[in-house]
Amino acid sequence: MTNREVELLAVGGGPANLALAVAIEELGIDGLAENSLVIERGHTVEWQRGLLLPWTKSQVAFAKDLVTLRNPRSKFTFLNYLRSVGRLDDFINMGSFTPYRVEISGYLSWVAQSLQKVKFELGCECTSIAPVRDAAGALTGWLTKLADGSTISSRYLVIGAGRDAYVPPVLAGLPADRLVHSTQYRYRIAELAKDKPHRVAVIGAAQSAAEMFRALQNDLPAGDLSWVMRSIGLRAYDTNKFINELYYPSFIDKVWDARPEGREQILREMHLTNYSGVETDLLQDLYTGMYLDKLHGVDRRRLITMTDITGAREEGDEVVLELTDRRSDKVTELRLDYVFLGTGFVREMPAMVRDLSAAIGLDQIEVTRKYRLKLDEPSEAACYLQGVNEATHGIADSLLSVLGNRAGDIADDLLARRAGKTNGTRRSVAELTAVPLSADGALHS
Repeated sequence: MTNREVELLAVGGGPANLALAVAIEELGIDGLAENSLVIERGHTVEWQRGLLLPWTKSQVAFAKDLVTLRNPRSKFTFLNYLRSVGRLDDFINMGSFTPYRVEISGYLSWVAQSLQKVKFELGCECTSIAPVRDAAGALTGWLTKLADGSTISSRYLVIGAGRDAYVPPVLAGLPADRLVHSTQYRYRIAELAKDKPHRVAVIGAAQSAAEMFRALQNDLPAGDLSWVMRSIGLRAYDTNKFINELYYPSFIDKVWDARPEGREQILREMHLTNYSGVETDLLQDLYTGMYLDKLHGVDRRRLITMTDITGAREEGDEVVLELTDRRSDKVTELRLDYVFLGTGFVREMPAMVRDLSAAIGLDQIEVTRKYRLKLDEPSEAACYLQGVNEATHGIADSLLSVLGNRAGDIADDLLARRAGKTNGTRRSVAELTAVPLSADGALHS
């Protein structure tokens, strides 16, 4: 079994850890970048790979990329990516602030390939992480085990692998081959015969459910589609220019500093701006499609609202859902071939983080303002959590909006912890905004 050693290991090759890799690489101090490794279990770098559909768009402005809000002079900006692939003029001419999802995915892949110091490895699936202690019992680092049996030792660990997919308990007993979570959509739909009259239901009332319902119309043209939701109907995201200011990186401090009652109100009201809603243009597209169905007498798509799923079972070659109408309490059955879940993600910390916390012996999982896991003991080792700190840092923590600034916060915290162990001159992330660029976009340092 092979064991490698690095100073910093980042688990998960998505936007969060790519932004951190860029921040560390741009700092270029005392070999940290050269001794940092990002691992990704997938064999490609893709964004929201399960729903990477040709027509889907980001709901976040292009300038909220991995780096621009932290260092607009960086060579890793989205606009520099567009220039490198010869599409800058076309994008500007589109007149849209929001890129297609495939463009964001292409940008992330380009960043991963453009890293010159931080190592980035694909096809590396993390199976477990354990604390490492010295003979005296002091925590000195982390041992990460991969699916191929090899291990990676590190002093610093960053977990940015995302949350676990949520399967409602009432559906958890159904066979896995009957359930398709939105994170699996693109791969699972490719396995189904397009010409068969599959009976399917989409569960949920937010963006991922809406995208699957729209996609299924093309991917299963002969299918019979039901969309089941607890809400009274579909609603657009609760957003406007004033609401969008709550997604500024600077708002994180207001959430962090708020007293418990104030933070609870912030999280409750901001929930409506990012969850349980659908993008306005997609709502219009869905309504138009269903109107045309009625116009032409087609009945293969339906919305089933104000309905609870109160039972689920496999019966022969069918899935049977027991539906209870919340208005009348009437119970009906829906017989299906497949159930598609637009049910989002588990709100508690990912299993990987919970298991590591238990191995360390922590009573609770808490992070500092700069995303470092709070330990119950002094240690030179450190672990950072990305994208799972909504409860303390606000709703934007799981989104693209704060990536660059959060990466800067973590990088600064890392360098502060290393300061006593190195003799180099420390440059903060903020100082990079003054670093000049050459004509070809390269950093001078």
